[in-house]
Amino acid sequence: MMNKNVDYMNIPQEQFEFVNHGERISDKKFEDKPIGYFKDAWIRFRKNKASIVAAIIILLIVLFAFAAPLLTTNFTDTFMDVFYAKKPPRNLTLMNIGIADGGTDRDFSDKGLIKAIGIGMAAEDRDGAGDVTLEEGMVSYYQPMIEIGNSYEITEIKGAKPKTIFEGRIDNYLEVGFLYRSIEQSEYHKIVAWEEETGLQVLYPLVAENEWNIDSSDANNWYKTKKGAPIYLNENGKAKEIAYGPGMVLEDNYKRDGEGNPLYYEYTGGGTTETAQYKVRVLYYNYYRYLNGFEPEYLMGTDSQGYDLSLRMAGGIRLSLLLAVCVSIINLTLGAIYGAIEGYYGGAADMIMERISDILNGVPFIVVATLFQIHLANKVGAIPCLLFAFVLTGWIGTAARTRTQFYRFKGQEYVIAARTLGAKDRRIIWKHIFPNSLGTIITASILVIPGVINSESMLSYLGIVKLSTIDFTSLGNLLADANGIWTNYPHLLLFPALILSLLMICFNLFGNGLRDAFNPSLRGVEE
Repeated sequence: MMNKNVDYMNIPQEQFEFVNHGERISDKKFEDKPIGYFKDAWIRFRKNKASIVAAIIILLIVLFAFAAPLLTTNFTDTFMDVFYAKKPPRNLTLMNIGIADGGTDRDFSDKGLIKAIGIGMAAEDRDGAGDVTLEEGMVSYYQPMIEIGNSYEITEIKGAKPKTIFEGRIDNYLEVGFLYRSIEQSEYHKIVAWEEETGLQVLYPLVAENEWNIDSSDANNWYKTKKGAPIYLNENGKAKEIAYGPGMVLEDNYKRDGEGNPLYYEYTGGGTTETAQYKVRVLYYNYYRYLNGFEPEYLMGTDSQGYDLSLRMAGGIRLSLLLAVCVSIINLTLGAIYGAIEGYYGGAADMIMERISDILNGVPFIVVATLFQIHLANKVGAIPCLLFAFVLTGWIGTAARTRTQFYRFKGQEYVIAARTLGAKDRRIIWKHIFPNSLGTIITASILVIPGVINSESMLSYLGIVKLSTIDFTSLGNLLADANGIWTNYPHLLLFPALILSLLMICFNLFGNGLRDAFNPSLRGVEE
């Protein structure tokens, strides 16, 4: 309320005081140059932390997809080893700190534990003397048992003798142990020369096929057994079962000549001295090193066929991204042109074009994809067929959004002013209306990418589209391969599912960030 006794018109100036005296009135920086459309969009986009993180994750996945073949110098996309199929991650450096050791936790019976330990014992028995102890086998470089934990007893049948179970962790690569191979005589001599050069042994004594060998096809049954249990024969030739424990020595069952020397090869037929076939027993870990020149290392393990899973995943990501980006660009082009014509001209043109869109939109995508794969895949290939299926109806959504935006903006004052000043339809569409619709259109195009990846993976997973070859595969095929066996080999499902989930989530967050950044109503607004 004003005081009537005060003359407000003649108040001395020194009695006035600025409220913000000595302080900055505003922290905003006023520029004399206008901020460009894309610069303004970038300023808003970088303030969206979720979109920035999503963009970084997408970039890392893309880098992995294209850099993995360059970094994995030991392998190619077509390198496969069937004996190391379904193996978990293994890296010689990381395994020293207990990561990616190629192992799995497992419960062992006493017979199973002795057989696993016996691989390391047999690997140390280089001359076939059969005198390697448990302690010597446990410290072997080729010992598959990483750890032996506690033991407990279970009774499988009521009243029966309790069975001892051992907890442990085993290296799945070393567990392969020994294998029988048929090689030419010339190859045999090459292996012997390689052994002398490297000091690593590949060839080991053959195992006799007798009553003490429970399975003559299994090269790991190198010691005498009876009903699967390891035994030794006393002076009277009576079998005594060997129990697991300190100082355990397994009695070998090697095939020997008349003088008692172990045999390392057996002639099985053939022609010349070069092509004669030899049956040999190899320690497969070293045989792998002989064939390839390096030890088995798979950062993400191997798939169900024996390919390097990281390379297969990189190929699947490249396939999915390239397909999705191509579909997005084509849909953006077709949908933007189609929707702009509909929305700008309206009337009869809009009605006819909308009916065409309605007809195409009623065709189920999965039916189109299936029919294309059945009738065209053999002629043009699976990938072009899939691309046709996505493009046939995929642009309709973009066209509908563009049409809506044109109906929204074509009646605005600036459009009427441009038309009044004589601007042609093409200039009005692409210069005045389309930029204001760009945010919605770009967002729709970006969001097409996760949809394509999801659909392609689904079709591959269901087996409708065959995208798995020697050279490449898809994430959906990798998931299909893991179906039914992932409980025993969880890495087959974990890595492809994780990448697929990240792609879906991150592209959606990235698209939302672009939508807000390109929203013209937010231009110049500080968030």
